[in-house]
Amino acid sequence: MKDYGSIVKQDKAERRVSTVLRYLGLTFWGLLVLFPFYWMVLTSIKSYSSYNSEVVPSFIAKDPTLQNYADAFTAVPLAGYFVNTLIFTLITTALMLVVIVLAAFAFARLDFPGRGPVFALLLALMMIPNELVVITNYVTITDLDLRNTFAGLILPSVTSVFYIYLLKENFEQIPEELYKAAKVDGTSDLRYLWKVMLPMCRPTLVTIIILKVIECWNSYVWPRLVTDDPSRFLVSNGIQEIRENGFGRENIPAMMAAVVVISVPLVVLFLIFRKKLMQGISRSGIKG
Repeated sequence: MKDYGSIVKQDKAERRVSTVLRYLGLTFWGLLVLFPFYWMVLTSIKSYSSYNSEVVPSFIAKDPTLQNYADAFTAVPLAGYFVNTLIFTLITTALMLVVIVLAAFAFARLDFPGRGPVFALLLALMMIPNELVVITNYVTITDLDLRNTFAGLILPSVTSVFYIYLLKENFEQIPEELYKAAKVDGTSDLRYLWKVMLPMCRPTLVTIIILKVIECWNSYVWPRLVTDDPSRFLVSNGIQEIRENGFGRENIPAMMAAVVVISVPLVVLFLIFRKKLMQGISRSGIKG
C-alpha cells in the first residue's frame, strides 16, 4: 500500500501536468485567434512591390515600411470617415443610454396600468426579423427626407429592446425597500435613479456602452442604405470606397493599413475596459 507522502506527490504531479496541458491549449488557442490580426499588421507594413513579388507568403516583413499608413490618409478621406463615425457613435450611444435607462427604470420600479402587457409586447418586438425593421426604417427616413444626414443615421439606433430588458433585470435585483425608503425621505425618482440605481449597476452600464460603441463602429448595412454621399460615409462603409476608388483592388498592403487604422480604436477600448466588460457579462444581478 502506498504511503500518504507518495500519494500527495503523485497528486501534485498530476495537477502540474494538467496545468501545463491547460496552458498549452490556451496558448495554442490564443495564437490561433491572434494570427489574423498579426497577418493584417504584417501585410500593412510590406511594400507594394515586396508583397506582389512573394510567390510563397512570408511571415516576416523583409523591408518594412509605413508608407501604406500615409497612403491610407491621403488616397481617401479616411480622417473624414473617422470624424463621421465618432459623431455617429457618441450621439447614438448617449441618446440610447437616456432612452433605455428611463425605460428600464419605468418597467422595474414604476407601477402604471398595463406595465406587464406593454413590456411583453416590447419583448415580442425582438422576434421581428431585422430585415423588416430595416425596410420600415428606410421608408420612414426617406419620407422624412433625412437621407444623407446624421439624423437619418442616428434615429433608428437610439433604442434597443435587449438592453432595456438587460438593465431592467439588473434594476429589479436592487432591494425595493431602498426605493420605498427613498420615497419616504422625499427623494424624487430621477434622483434615486441617478444616486442609487445607476452606481449599483455600473458594470452592466459599462458593458452596454462598450457593446453599443462596437455596434456603431461596425455598422454597415444601415449607413450604406441611407447614405450615398461620401461626406457622410462611416469607416465601415469607407472600406468599400477605399477598395474601389482609393488604392485599387490589387494594392492589398495599403488596404490592410487602412483596416488596421480603423481597428485600433476598438482594440484600445477593449484593452482599457476588458475587466469591466467581463464583470458586466458575468454578472447576473446584485447578490445580498
